[in-house]
Amino acid sequence: MENTRRYYIDLQMDKLPEAQKAALQAQADAVDYSLFDALGAPAVADTKGEITPIGAVEIKDIAEKDAQFRAAGLDAIRAGKVGAVLLAGGQGTRLGSDRPKGTVNIGLTHDVYIFECLMNNLKEVTDAAGVCVPLYIMTSTVNNDDTIAFFREHDYFGYPRDYVKFFIQEMVPAVDYEGRILMKNESELVLSPNGNGGWFSSMAKTGMLDDVHARGVEWLNVFAVDNVLQRIADPSFVGATLLSGCDSGSKVVRKANPGEKVGVLCREDGKPSIIEYYEMSDEMANLRNADGELTYGFGVILNYLFLVTKLEEIMNDRLPIHVVEKKIPYMNEKGESISPTEPNGYKFETLVLDMIHMMDDCLAYEVVRRKEFAPIKNLHGADSVDSARELLAENGVTL
Repeated sequence: MENTRRYYIDLQMDKLPEAQKAALQAQADAVDYSLFDALGAPAVADTKGEITPIGAVEIKDIAEKDAQFRAAGLDAIRAGKVGAVLLAGGQGTRLGSDRPKGTVNIGLTHDVYIFECLMNNLKEVTDAAGVCVPLYIMTSTVNNDDTIAFFREHDYFGYPRDYVKFFIQEMVPAVDYEGRILMKNESELVLSPNGNGGWFSSMAKTGMLDDVHARGVEWLNVFAVDNVLQRIADPSFVGATLLSGCDSGSKVVRKANPGEKVGVLCREDGKPSIIEYYEMSDEMANLRNADGELTYGFGVILNYLFLVTKLEEIMNDRLPIHVVEKKIPYMNEKGESISPTEPNGYKFETLVLDMIHMMDDCLAYEVVRRKEFAPIKNLHGADSVDSARELLAENGVTL
């Protein structure tokens, strides 16, 4: 089967000069061919166990215990036990930019960058704690250099550069419908990021985990680049998770309506899990408790807290592989560059939400969505630059 996977690679081998041949061979040797076992396996969505609701620390509970939660969180931050991981490997293509998504300027009267919003949110916490939180920024091969240059150009937005580390996400090959690894050009494979679930293994492979240990970091707060209102290393969230005894925590918001396209925190066979909106039946999506609230109503916003020792424990246990049908530009047998207009193959991704199911437990921590959830996925409309600007202004950010 491996020979079949190498069909396009082997076509090129005899045509290349020795130096390029050696480089291509090195890429082929680095491929984890067990990845492709997912092509014949049932879809991850088809292997779900028994789904049941999960309880949460709700907004009213947080209000009553906030002083206790915040004090415990600040103690952990001041002790150097908390680090943050920013998932920022994407480009701003859907926002009209060919640069890293975090570099997009969403200001109206002056420059306000997505990265700047996030750094300001982090600095609010570090100013209160009186210490800095190590920030690890996951980039991609496509945007790493631009991202680093942007941070340097803007002097890390006033954050000490010794506390900011960049690492590149692991890449995996793409295949055609026959399962053959596609070629980008005569001497390079088509590679794509291995999904947001690859952040911790990528930290380990790039040496960032050594830095985590050297600093004594015990908890990592993982968050995505596109939510400009999210609180990073939020002391109350950290404190609530630590005091709960759970090895992970997830910020959640109440779903706006039963059909909202967000993953929902729940339990699967008794363990914490996240079920995607498209995996829910209409009956499940519309089910309500006696108080009228949605039974499956706690939507995740990709802001998680993980215990490092637990992450290390599960690191060698492979996350479920999601096989995603895509339009993949490639070079065909004739050496022609093809940009397909329809899907022509598969990419392989792991998702951070699957890491939740590998935890012993997860604290669902409810936040006010208009204060902490302003995702930027589109230029206009829902979850857009426009809607994020409205929410930022509502929360006192001058644009």
